[in-house]
Amino acid sequence: MTLADMGAEVLKIEDTQGGDYMRTMGKPVVKETMEFLMHNRNKKSMRLNLKTNEGRNIFLQLVKDYDVILESFRPGVVEQLGVGYQDVREVNPNIIYCSLSGYGQNGPYRTMAGHDTNYLSIAGVLDSIGVRNGPPVMPGITIADIAGGSMWAIIGILAAIIGRRTIGRGEYIDVAMMDGVMPFLGLYAGDYFTGGGVPKRGETVTTGVDACCHIYATKDGRYVSLAAAEPKFWKGFCQGIGRPELAPLQYSPDPERAELIEEVSAIMKTKTQAEWTELLMPLDICFTPVKNLEEALADPQVQARNLTVDVEHPVEGTIRNFTFPVKFAENPAQIYSPPPLYGEHTVEVLKGIGYSEEQIKELEKQKVI
Repeated sequence: MTLADMGAEVLKIEDTQGGDYMRTMGKPVVKETMEFLMHNRNKKSMRLNLKTNEGRNIFLQLVKDYDVILESFRPGVVEQLGVGYQDVREVNPNIIYCSLSGYGQNGPYRTMAGHDTNYLSIAGVLDSIGVRNGPPVMPGITIADIAGGSMWAIIGILAAIIGRRTIGRGEYIDVAMMDGVMPFLGLYAGDYFTGGGVPKRGETVTTGVDACCHIYATKDGRYVSLAAAEPKFWKGFCQGIGRPELAPLQYSPDPERAELIEEVSAIMKTKTQAEWTELLMPLDICFTPVKNLEEALADPQVQARNLTVDVEHPVEGTIRNFTFPVKFAENPAQIYSPPPLYGEHTVEVLKGIGYSEEQIKELEKQKVI
């Protein structure tokens, strides 16, 4: 979808047994689910049974005209179907072929089933999320799927396109979601590599070990976040809460550090989230309220950046979605078509590579499309 927003023509190849499972994963709006609608704008959809010889042949015909293939089967499946990298490059030597999987194309876990939480677990990321003396906490968003997988795939594909213009040939890209989240541990790993030991939840700068970088509960049971790592911000915070004498204690060792957190926690519970926000946010001290989704969507900064957009769908009606987050001054990303109906462009695509009406009807009878 990201590549499509930036102008790529994206053809989504779906099987003939219901297509992308996200179409029915969750409660439908009318026919499609929001899980599908949120991630499939600007794409075309084609139904194709790759388990048939004719379906495979059609795929290989399409490959001649496309620049990139992105597949997310378990390792080995595309080879079994006869549409793996080696099969495809015989038809189009300049193809850029990206395989996106959980654990990558090699290693002992290559064919093991997994989901976002599993990749975070194996990579050591999940162990770093949570409070002191508490269990690991599921982050609530799909970090590995999107940041560890999709984003690295996009980076790899764009780099390969540039590389092809330079060296004149295609590329195979192996992206693993587990691999993709490990670099996020750089802050911790740097300390570990130099003898600092294994980081513990709640005992690192980014998990609230210090009072200056912490999440605090307020009087009304809401939360606020403070990230005043620099002394000038911490000093401003202390002045803002009427306790300037706490400024020199910013990075005190334990037990003083724990005592400082308790003291600040007690202070923050004397006012509501709204009261602290009105008082402290204007001070420019890295202080913000912890907002829920509804509040975030209504935030004036989100509104000013135009981060949501309405997309009209022929069946589902008006769909609210996120806009493309990168702002291009000269050639902005665009939403030019709604998420496709299941197999909506099958006939169009087949006619584009020379199939007649009669041949297409025969493919339907043979359950190739």
